[in-house]
Amino acid sequence: MTDVPNHLPDAPGVLPRQTIAGLIDAGAIAADPPVDAVQLQPASLDLRLGGVAWRVRASFLPGRDKTVDARLQDFAMHRIDLTDGAVLEKGCVYLVPLLERLDLPAGLEAVANAKSSTGRLDLLTRLITDHGTEFDRIPPGYRGPLWAEICPRSFSVLVRQGMRLNQVRFRAGDTTLDDAALAALHDATGLVDGPAHIDGGLGFSVDLHPRGDGIVGYRARPHAGVIDLDRIGAYAVRDFWDPITSDGGGVILDPGAFYILVSREAVHIPPDYAAEMAPYMALAGEFRVHYAGFFDPGFGHAAAGGTGARGVLEVRCHEAPFVLDHGQRVGRLVYERMAARPDRLYGADFASNYQGQGLKLSKHFRAD
Repeated sequence: MTDVPNHLPDAPGVLPRQTIAGLIDAGAIAADPPVDAVQLQPASLDLRLGGVAWRVRASFLPGRDKTVDARLQDFAMHRIDLTDGAVLEKGCVYLVPLLERLDLPAGLEAVANAKSSTGRLDLLTRLITDHGTEFDRIPPGYRGPLWAEICPRSFSVLVRQGMRLNQVRFRAGDTTLDDAALAALHDATGLVDGPAHIDGGLGFSVDLHPRGDGIVGYRARPHAGVIDLDRIGAYAVRDFWDPITSDGGGVILDPGAFYILVSREAVHIPPDYAAEMAPYMALAGEFRVHYAGFFDPGFGHAAAGGTGARGVLEVRCHEAPFVLDHGQRVGRLVYERMAARPDRLYGADFASNYQGQGLKLSKHFRAD
């Protein structure tokens, strides 16, 4: 186990980028080629795809007694070279070793999530570790490789070695604000531009009030082409998405369809906090809202160039058609303390495609 006492925080919290950089220097995070500074976000580290992918028969978790390599022998179908790029087909499951590996000290755990642009493409990306029993969770003291399970659900995608589809956040101790602390933070800073609904986090609702063009969201087209993830602003919206309109009442979600909607509330994340989007329990309706869920310190924050930002909602309906009404509560933000303020904030020091956002598709689509 790596000895990195000088790089662990004195107080519990999510590690900021400068502390993550210290973990890299100490060897607790290693990679070949080495980690690039561009991977360091205010409160997370972007992870890079390795040079190969395996098409597998099914999604799996290794279990406590096995490595990913051992289970891969049971499920691998064929090997794909990603060096010069390859297409991952819609509806298939792939496993890709990541370039980064960990040697965490005791007391430091980690959690992963898809990056914003990944989630907005309905590109299900989850992290797996050796001996893992949960997706996207890395236990304290973990030592070993990291893998990404990738399942394109709406669009086939062209990927290459080194692409960054998911990210990892490091936590020391108890980081989550309880409802009382969250209410106090809202009173002090105004986390939303309206009443705060606090119950296991900060609740948010869906905005189905039409814009000037009448559009309230987008639905993924079922037979679209391939998206090259390196091409920014390259694709026409109409080739991949159907606009959703509403009279301000509600929309009917179709089973199996994927939608991009937006929250009614504009939220912000103060510099000393981070947040994660979490879905409401299934009793709220037959749909899921949550694929990419990290909100960095400074998101929507006035000092970081924002005046509050809407949360983009990645919505998939389940077994039965479901009516989603304007203002219906669909999820919550769980706020966490930072162990220290990041030396660079989201939107202020980092160029961002989503600061101050409203309803917005991924950065791969151009405004028509």
